[in-house]
Amino acid sequence: MPRPRKSPQQAASSIYRGADGLWHARVTVGRLPDGTPRRRHLQRATKTEVRDAVREVELSRDKGERRWSAQEDPTLAAWLAHWLDVVMPMTARRKTLATYRSHMRLHVVPTLGGFRLSELQPEDLERLYRDLQDTGVGTHTVAAVHRVLRASLNEAVRRRRLGANPALVARPPRVAATELEPLSIQEAKRVLAAAQSTPHPARWSIALALGLRQGEALGLFWSDLDLEDRTLRVRRSVQRWTWQHGCSLEPSATGTGVGTGETDLPELGQATTRAPCGANRAAECPLRRDGGLRFVEPKTASSRRRIVLPDPLADELREHQRGSASRRLAAQPGAEHATDLVFTASTGGLIDPRRDNQEWNDLLAAAGVRRVRLHDARHTAATLLLLQGVDIRTLMSIMGWTEMATAQRYTHAVDELRRRAANSMGDALWASVT
Repeated sequence: MPRPRKSPQQAASSIYRGADGLWHARVTVGRLPDGTPRRRHLQRATKTEVRDAVREVELSRDKGERRWSAQEDPTLAAWLAHWLDVVMPMTARRKTLATYRSHMRLHVVPTLGGFRLSELQPEDLERLYRDLQDTGVGTHTVAAVHRVLRASLNEAVRRRRLGANPALVARPPRVAATELEPLSIQEAKRVLAAAQSTPHPARWSIALALGLRQGEALGLFWSDLDLEDRTLRVRRSVQRWTWQHGCSLEPSATGTGVGTGETDLPELGQATTRAPCGANRAAECPLRRDGGLRFVEPKTASSRRRIVLPDPLADELREHQRGSASRRLAAQPGAEHATDLVFTASTGGLIDPRRDNQEWNDLLAAAGVRRVRLHDARHTAATLLLLQGVDIRTLMSIMGWTEMATAQRYTHAVDELRRRAANSMGDALWASVT
C-alpha cells in the first residue's frame, strides 16, 4: 500500500540566515501529541551545508526512521545527568557512580556539555581527549572518560535518542600496559615479621596470603570463618560513601533546564543549588545522610567465595580471636557489629580504609620494604600462588576473578615462572637419555 501523502505544512522545510550569520533550517518531522507539527532545528555555517542536512533529515523522515527534534534532542550534559542519576543507579555500585560523575563533571561537561546528542561527532570526542592530555590529564583517566561516554551514548542509541554512537568510532589514546610489581617472597616475609608488632598481625597475613581486597578484609565477621575447617567466606565489603545533604536542596534561580528550556532533563554540572543548612560540604550538614562507612555487596558475584586457609594463618587467626575479647570490652557503646568484626578500630567499630592504608605504609617503612600500594598485596598473593604451581582456574576462584584476562596479567610479571619453563624445556630436550 502506498504511503499517505503528507500535507504541505507537514512536508515543508524552511531555510534562512539568522542574525548570528549562520544558516538555519526548520524541518517538519512529525506531529506532537496536541497535533501541532514537530519541527527539528538545524544550524550550519553555509547554505549548502544546511541544505544537505535538511535533505538528510527529510530522507530519514520519509523512510520512517525516528529522528529526535530539538525538544527531544537533549544536550550531552542533560543526557549524562539523566543517565547517571536515573538509569545507572539501578545497576551500578555507588562508588562507581561517584567516579563516573566526577569524570563527566570535570572533563566532559565544561567542553562538550552544550552539544546536542545529534550534533556530537567522533572528531569532537577525539579533540576532547587530545585537549585533556595537553592539560596534563593522564592517559588512564582519558581512557576512563572515553569508556563512560561510550556506555552513556550506547544507552542513548538503545533508547533511540541517538542514531549512532560517535564514541564507537572515536579513537581514544593508547594506554600502555602497566607492569605489576608485586613484593618478592623475601619482602613479604619481612612485612609479616614486622606486622607482629601491630595491633592486627593477621590483617596483613590475610592480605599477603589470600589476596582479599581491602574492603573484603575489613568487612570480615567471625561468623565468616570456620577455623576448625580452615575456611573463610567472603560475603560483604566495606566502603566509605560520600555524605549527602539531609536538608532539602532547592534549585537556584539559574541553571535549571537545558539551554532554551526545550527538555525536562536536568543539566549535569550546570544547575546550581544552595543548601538551607548553609554548609558548603555535605559532610558538614547537620542532617547529613547516606554517608560514612557502609557494608556493601562484594564487587562481583564471583567475589562471594570460599577460601581454604593455610595452617599458619588459621593458627594466627585463632590467636587473634583470643585477644578480641579485650577489644570488645574496650569498644565504645553503640559500635556497630563490634562483637563480631574480625578487625576493629580502637573504638570497636569499623576500621576506616584511609586509616588502614596509612597503617600499611607505616608497616612497609618498619619492615624496610619499598613502598607499594596496599592493593599490591593482592598482586603479591596472586603471584605467590602462581609460583607455588596453582593452576589458573583455582587462582581465579581464590581471587574472585571472572575473566581469564585478569589472571593472565600476572604470568608475564614473574621471572621465576619463565626460568622454570625454560628449565623444564631444557630437561625435556637435552637431558641425558638413560
